[in-house]
Amino acid sequence: MSRIGKKAVAVPTGVTANVEGQTVKVKGPKGALQVVVHDDVTVAMDKTGIKLEPRSETKRARSMWGTSRTLVANVMAGVTKGFEERLEITGVDKQKVGHVAAEIRGFRPPEPYKGKGVRYANEYIFRKEGKKK
Repeated sequence: MSRIGKKAVAVPTGVTANVEGQTVKVKGPKGALQVVVHDDVTVAMDKTGIKLEPRSETKRARSMWGTSRTLVANVMAGVTKGFEERLEITGVDKQKVGHVAAEIRGFRPPEPYKGKGVRYANEYIFRKEGKKK
């Protein structure tokens, strides 16, 4: 059983959520987002929030249950608070912010010998000793 999936995703004040089939649409002060939940998971609006349940007890359905709940929770957090990576990239959608940061970092990933490259703000790169004669 997924301990994450058991919790309902609360809908904060000032945010409107709508469930249409497998699509969860959320609109808040920072913008509007939607996420399509996997077919192995059922989605329903409840008085406590958005409730997700697995359709069957297969391993895939249980894993998608927790993943889908986290995606819906990230959408809720995005339209209320937003997300930020320390490359000075800000946005509403956590997936897009992280993806853009990873693409920028992909041009020059940090390397352990000279310490050059793009790294996140609180990241520590383990330095290696160079070749010896």
